[in-house]
Amino acid sequence: MGPALRQPPAQRPELYAFSRLDLITAGIYVAVGAFFATASGLLAPLVLRLSPNPAVASYAVNLLIYAVIGLLALSAARQVARRDLRVLATRPWFTLLMVPLTVVAAMILTAILVAVAGTPQTSANQAGLQALMQQVPAWLMVPLLVIVGPFVEEYMFRHLLIGKLSRKLNIWLCCALSVVLFATMHVVGQEALTLPVLMPYLAMGATLVFVYVWTGKNVMFSYFVHASKNLLAVIFIYAIPPEILEQLQ
Repeated sequence: MGPALRQPPAQRPELYAFSRLDLITAGIYVAVGAFFATASGLLAPLVLRLSPNPAVASYAVNLLIYAVIGLLALSAARQVARRDLRVLATRPWFTLLMVPLTVVAAMILTAILVAVAGTPQTSANQAGLQALMQQVPAWLMVPLLVIVGPFVEEYMFRHLLIGKLSRKLNIWLCCALSVVLFATMHVVGQEALTLPVLMPYLAMGATLVFVYVWTGKNVMFSYFVHASKNLLAVIFIYAIPPEILEQLQ
């Protein structure tokens, strides 16, 4: 890879110092995640007041929460995001080629690791998303699953846990934490943390960590990969009838 995409963050170390806004954003994210993992039932009566349809009400709550956290994350990481976009703009063909290739590689890696882990299992998180998507139109799901959600997760699990935390801890330890916490976050509070359930998220987390580090800690590149993977999943689920999708799984 050419030097333009491996611009070392050390040239601007102030971008990788934890700010007060980072701590506020991460604190809200962790608090919300902990609440939904342990006491989400307390919110159910209030959520149902938004809509008699539980799926629509759940979508509205998730979109509101992610929109708030997403705006905070964008504000906190705006200088890094702007710099990373400029770096990617110097190699547009690299970005256009490598993003889809990385998504394909992630799918292949996931298939291999899931096969090695044992009997494939659909996680409760995945099943819940599929049930939600059967009742909410695609044009409403795209902002949550393709635009806002991936950016929040890349900010949390790559930019903060690797880009910033690696100034204080060994970078490989930070990478391992990123992969494990990314996978756990998608499962905890919904079902047992078993390897077959965690494996798809571990594979995706490992892929995103790899491309983040490989591109010189370019959070926008990992975001484009994450968003593209989610977009492909949205297209796949909406394009295939539910009964056929269930048979495929």
